[in-house]
Amino acid sequence: MTTTTTRIDPPMAADEPAMLTAWLDYHRATLALKCEGLTDEQLKLRSVPPSTLSLLGLVRHMAEVERYWFRTILLGEDTGPDGLYWTREDPDGDFDNIDGADAAADFAVWRAEVAAARAASEGLPLETAGKRDRRGEQVTLRWILVHMVEEYARHNGHADLLRELVDGVTGE
Repeated sequence: MTTTTTRIDPPMAADEPAMLTAWLDYHRATLALKCEGLTDEQLKLRSVPPSTLSLLGLVRHMAEVERYWFRTILLGEDTGPDGLYWTREDPDGDFDNIDGADAAADFAVWRAEVAAARAASEGLPLETAGKRDRRGEQVTLRWILVHMVEEYARHNGHADLLRELVDGVTGE
């Protein structure tokens, strides 16, 4: 498999902001690598019924997660009552509604949300407080970065299994 995604190992020693952002970028690149070289149909392949999990669904979900934590919570932007791919009536639309999805467009949305997240957090102290989340909890940029590493790491485990299902590729 030819890869175009560059994944940089996080440094073994760095200050906390550099370490957290390096790990987050590492996991972002890992998701991109898991999806690289696949057709739209392969990206939409679901795991095991009744699950609607797919690689494209994970990319769409992570676009939503990036948008929520960095734009809505950290910056306090009004991103509307619904998400990019879900609504209140269809809360799992990011995973469920992929049959007619355009994978290239969805990857472009994910990349744009990653770029917006990087811009939102650039140069901010880790103690920077965002607005309250859906549970009413106050979070800091530090919490958001740690949570995002956890979110990507968990879903990259799913992506590893999904990729193996698609074409047998494992690891990385």
